[in-house]
Amino acid sequence: MAEPSSAQKRFLKKRQQKLRTVTLVRILIFLVFLMLWEASTRLGLIDAFIFSSPARVAETFLSMAADGSIFRHIGITLLETLLSFFLVFAASILAAVLLWMSRSLSRILEPYLVVLNSLPKSALAPLLIVWLGANMRTIIVAGMSVAIFGSILTVYTGFLEVDPEKTKLIYTLGGRKRDVLTKVILPGSVPIFLNTMKVNIGLCLVGVIIGEFIGSREGLGYLIIYGSQVFQLDMVLMSIVILCILAMCLYQCLNLAEKLYLKKI
Repeated sequence: MAEPSSAQKRFLKKRQQKLRTVTLVRILIFLVFLMLWEASTRLGLIDAFIFSSPARVAETFLSMAADGSIFRHIGITLLETLLSFFLVFAASILAAVLLWMSRSLSRILEPYLVVLNSLPKSALAPLLIVWLGANMRTIIVAGMSVAIFGSILTVYTGFLEVDPEKTKLIYTLGGRKRDVLTKVILPGSVPIFLNTMKVNIGLCLVGVIIGEFIGSREGLGYLIIYGSQVFQLDMVLMSIVILCILAMCLYQCLNLAEKLYLKKI
């Protein structure tokens, strides 16, 4: 393998410097926000009881971490999110394959999928509680309901956009529809799968929180509702901050998986 030229080295060096600069600016903005928030509460510019403060959020976290309760709530929300995410991923691929295999079925079901995807999923949560009861199964279904219909449509559309010339080649060589699916459609749709997964992980988390708002006694969604009801707004803001961190970590995990895949191809 040839050594990179001096121009390429300079380009890579400048690119790394830009990435480091972007990272530093992001961290700086976050730190400035925290300092302004804390200073505003200490100087009385905003009401610390209503808006809390970084110090009060940290104190609430440490007090709940001391007895381990916060980790239980985080674990419950994370488990429900991951279960709903993997179920959505498997169900969307299966449904997209069925739609691709039968164009008549896709023409029949596509309008229903569009309508269901447009339906506000928060309206379904109370019905799910009545139908399935207030349990983890209901929360998982609520998480799935937010992402599954859009995921099916996205994956199915991705199947239709795979290189048609490769499909023709398989048929020319005597292959069947099953061969096209396993040798062209599924391998060619891996980027679509990865992009859909990155969207779905956030949607599943939103659906799980909606479900926990209504029918749960554990989880970060329950802490938000409970904290607002008893006016423990430090707990509410702490839960929101943890949700932001959790969403970012889950997204970065999928982003890392995508980078590893791109390096292999």
